Amino acid sequence: MSSLSLVLHGAAREAVDTQVPGLVDHEFASRLMAQDHTLWGPAAEDEAAKRLGWVSLFETSRELIPRIQRLREELTAEGVDRVVLAGMGGSSLAPEVICAVHGVELTVLDSTDPQHVASVLAEDIDRTVLVVSSKSGSTVETDTQRRLVSAAFERTGIDPASRTVVVTDPGSPLAESAAADGVRAVVEADPTVGGRYSALTAFGLVPSGLAGADLEALIEEAEDAAVVLTEDDAANPGLQLGAAMGGTRPLRNKLIITDQGSPLTGLGAWIEQLVAESTGKDSTGVLPVIVGDGEPELSREDHDALVVALVDPDQDGGDAGTGEELIVSEHLVRTGGSLGAQFLLWEVATAVAGSLLGINPFDQPDVESAKAAARGLLEEPAVESGQASLDGAVELRGLGGAEASGSLVDSLRNLVTSVPEDGYVAIMAYLDRTAEQRLEAIRAQLSALTGRPVTFGWGPRFLHSTGQFHKGGPHTGVFLQITAGTGDHGDTADLDVPGRPFSVGQLIAAQADGDAEVLAQAGMPVLSLRLGRRSAGIDQILDAVDALVG
Repeated sequence: MSSLSLVLHGAAREAVDTQVPGLVDHEFASRLMAQDHTLWGPAAEDEAAKRLGWVSLFETSRELIPRIQRLREELTAEGVDRVVLAGMGGSSLAPEVICAVHGVELTVLDSTDPQHVASVLAEDIDRTVLVVSSKSGSTVETDTQRRLVSAAFERTGIDPASRTVVVTDPGSPLAESAAADGVRAVVEADPTVGGRYSALTAFGLVPSGLAGADLEALIEEAEDAAVVLTEDDAANPGLQLGAAMGGTRPLRNKLIITDQGSPLTGLGAWIEQLVAESTGKDSTGVLPVIVGDGEPELSREDHDALVVALVDPDQDGGDAGTGEELIVSEHLVRTGGSLGAQFLLWEVATAVAGSLLGINPFDQPDVESAKAAARGLLEEPAVESGQASLDGAVELRGLGGAEASGSLVDSLRNLVTSVPEDGYVAIMAYLDRTAEQRLEAIRAQLSALTGRPVTFGWGPRFLHSTGQFHKGGPHTGVFLQITAGTGDHGDTADLDVPGRPFSVGQLIAAQADGDAEVLAQAGMPVLSLRLGRRSAGIDQILDAVDALVG
């Protein structure tokens, strides 16, 4: 496969012509690779000084490979060949893509939905090794997942420590507790790399290598790409893509991502997290919107959108045969290449876009606001706010000015007709992303109905991705939140979290309520739908959206 390809049209090409000469004169690429922390302005200098290790980690990452391979061999000899990864955001999305592309199996546990967690715990625990990935260990989701899997080990008569591998920063609370517990292995990651830039560090490599991915090839792909990405040259694809993302004027802040024959399965979700969490702050940013073939965002020209087609450059002879003939927009980016090259390309481009947008691409201030709200609700549950009503299997509640009438159809109509001209709809489903994927069908339907971009995020994982943009970016979103009741309030069995005063159902409810509360306080409308009976509730939502569209 070709290492890297990039072709730009329309506003993307205009942004390159306008912005890249200045970036070259500014020696942005070489200064980035020299880890110059002044590239994003004085306000970002302190954070940037601690977050640029990702630009030159090839040798240190390569040194990890023999250790990972030995550990895999030891586990395989013991009959342990199922890898479960507990991690959030970049700690899980990069390994998920790596393993999918390399054709090896990895079970990602990045959910607090009781149904989803229970399904992971019910499968082949006797063959399982748990990889716990967290820079500090304080991430509530990851700590919860670790406790639940450890309890499942114990129920099976397995010593949890013997089946646990920890990836964390040196000296972190998690590193200290893991050493005290005597876990199978503690692998220290580079502390100068933030989570969403960590694809080629221990966070990406350990779970992927244990699952059987070819790590040496991955690192070589990125190292080869670094040769062109470090050059202060107008042809540098990192500068070009960054200019297209952050340098259009006026800013096209919706990045419509579509797979047009790329062999890099799931890359769009990793790009979504990197770009949204890095750029969505200070009331600006770029919102990635992942769409499929023939979906509405590709068949119309949105004034504030740029289309990115992920292609296989070895099969791409232009537009013919790629599906791009179905893309209406002339404002198009086409990119492809090896996975390691794409990882590094998008990381460089995001750093460039951050500079052009005038923001710090290495912090995530509004992710913490939702976390704090969730912690507060766990400690002291609040009386539910907003008007509520019941329609069949769905309880409706409106916050931030959203209306929740007695009818699901009317409530949805009220929400989607309130989308601003430059706005978007975000569907946030705190449900089982493996068993309830049929709900994703409403994304394209609501885009057709509103004429605006629509994102679909599974909670709580999107909180570490587009959740930053929702709150830190321009406040032009309208939000459809879907949750499920547990225990006495639904048909899903809840799970107690060992050693914690809350259940999994209480945790995901607090995360959803906390996020909705922060959005509503910022003046954005949130229609919250709680399903008493999951399957019936999803059917009802699908029927209601059909009725609106039809």
